[in-house]
Amino acid sequence: MSTAPLRPHPATPAPWIDDIVVRVAAGGAGAVALLFRVRGDVERVRVPSPRPPARADGLWRHTCFEAFVRSGDGPAYVELNFSPTGQWAAYAFRGYRDGGVLDVPLDPAIVVRRGPGELTLEAAIPGAMLPPTDAGVGLQLGLSAVIEDLAGNLSYWALRHGAGRPDFHHPDAFALPVHGVSS
Repeated sequence: MSTAPLRPHPATPAPWIDDIVVRVAAGGAGAVALLFRVRGDVERVRVPSPRPPARADGLWRHTCFEAFVRSGDGPAYVELNFSPTGQWAAYAFRGYRDGGVLDVPLDPAIVVRRGPGELTLEAAIPGAMLPPTDAGVGLQLGLSAVIEDLAGNLSYWALRHGAGRPDFHHPDAFALPVHGVSS
């Protein structure tokens, strides 16, 4: 298990957020569990109303938590989006922004909790949603969050930001190695 802090993009600060931390744990059958924890004045975070769990596009336009996952240093990666609504999205890319919808028969399990000063989202990702790994090759994660405030402003958070505008797909964003996951 590892824990990593997300940082706001310099162009989209949200000083009312104290921090966003992600805990990553490898599970059986190639699964990965993520716990995103937002602390601060979370009453200012616009959290969409719950909906039935289902695939949905455009989740990044509102409060959303994301994982970009590749095997080793290869160019191919998977993008997973998790909304506090319970909706999710999955995309497969051959290279930088070159791809489309990832068709998988399994849904991630999403649990959201909101309490005083804290918003958490847990996502249990089945191994079938992740890139295959070879023995000795771990996963590289790019973890991120889009936080929408009550006025509709978006703040972009990531392990690492590249130069320029927020871009979670940038190769530099894959900043967290995870070992012990095998498919």
